[in-house]
Amino acid sequence: QVQLVESGGGLVQAGGSLRLSCAASGRTSNDYFMGWFRQAPGKEREFVAAITSGGSTNYADSVKGRFTISRDNAKNTVSLQMNSLKPEDTAVYYCAVRLKYGYDVKEYRAYGYWGQGTQVTVSS
Repeated sequence: QVQLVESGGGLVQAGGSLRLSCAASGRTSNDYFMGWFRQAPGKEREFVAAITSGGSTNYADSVKGRFTISRDNAKNTVSLQMNSLKPEDTAVYYCAVRLKYGYDVKEYRAYGYWGQGTQVTVSS
């Protein structure tokens, strides 16, 4: 089992920045492929960004150029730096561990462990 705890969410004005962190504990592994998803009220959970154990990254088109995912394997953490935030970025953000490689990296079904989420609210 892997436990994931997100932090860093909050209320920010449009154009501002936030940095989310995800701390992993339990059966952690530097080989884990990690991802960030988000879910706005009334909408499906959507892919935001992912990072391989080697540091290769993948982003949703909607956040490309504004968000940066990174990881610190020594500390078992994954971070999401979010700049130039927009009201449409408002959502609960979740980090997750990819376990199922039969699904595309952008599909939530590819991920097996999830954190409890952290709320990000961007005001206009």
